[in-house]
Amino acid sequence: MDAPSSNTTPTPHRSIFARIFISPDERRLRAFWRLSGQISLLFVCLALFGIPVGIFSTLMPGSSPDAILILGLLVELFSITLSVYLARKYFDRRTFVSLGLKWDAQATRDIVFGILLAALLMTLVYLIESAVGWLTVNSFAWETQSLSKIIFGIVAMAFTYVIVGWSEELLSRGYWLQNISEGSNLFWGVLISSMLFALSHLANPNWSWLAIVNLTAGGVFLAFAYLRTRQLWLPIGIHIGWNFFQGPIFGFPVSGSDSFILINHTVSGPELLTGGAFGPEAGLINLLIIAIGAALIYWYTRENAQPSTQDFPDES
Repeated sequence: MDAPSSNTTPTPHRSIFARIFISPDERRLRAFWRLSGQISLLFVCLALFGIPVGIFSTLMPGSSPDAILILGLLVELFSITLSVYLARKYFDRRTFVSLGLKWDAQATRDIVFGILLAALLMTLVYLIESAVGWLTVNSFAWETQSLSKIIFGIVAMAFTYVIVGWSEELLSRGYWLQNISEGSNLFWGVLISSMLFALSHLANPNWSWLAIVNLTAGGVFLAFAYLRTRQLWLPIGIHIGWNFFQGPIFGFPVSGSDSFILINHTVSGPELLTGGAFGPEAGLINLLIIAIGAALIYWYTRENAQPSTQDFPDES
């Protein structure tokens, strides 16, 4: 047997600690610990930002519910954004922008297309349910409310859904999807992050298991939008437009929650298809429109689609 070459560099021995906690490819935590760290940071931020809001609502019992709602949304916005920023910088050792937040002309186009796509899909839901006789219009906002109240309602809901779209996409399609994929593979990254996205709606009123299945499918749909562009702007635009047109414009419940609406109507069709009190996201009609949406995303990204395996090394 030949003696070892004097030029051979011995493989450094990795301690048990390093094998458990440190990625084999570079000096940073493994994906599981990065995710655990981000979730821990999120709870800390929610407590730090949320406690003052809770104290305010207790000391000021006559506060407007709208004011409390806005404060709650801001707590969510700051908590998710700060926890993801810190985790990305110190646990991932990556830039915040590398999550898919490069701002350029394409980002603007993606947001606009996403909002318009969502508007089209919700229009289809409204037209289908109207055409088959499942939807009866009771009144319009301009028949019962002042113009100033309508404008305030629309602006307030737009503001709300911009925050929701940014926060949920940054967390679900940004941090969770990308880190789970790096720690396992793309299939599990998409599936697990989509399931977590769906389960985060369990506190919403009127949910059902079909709603959770549909929201998981919706998470896969939004992940597809991210994967085709490798930027978060398209799913953010879709998410904003989806909620805004589903609720305020066409009058459906948004994930079980009511909002200011322009069209007051009653849905009387089969709950299995329409989603009932939870809204279209709990009905089989949801699966039809996200299939149409996925086809349109494929068409929109056909010339600039990114490779599906880009930037997801296996750390397992």
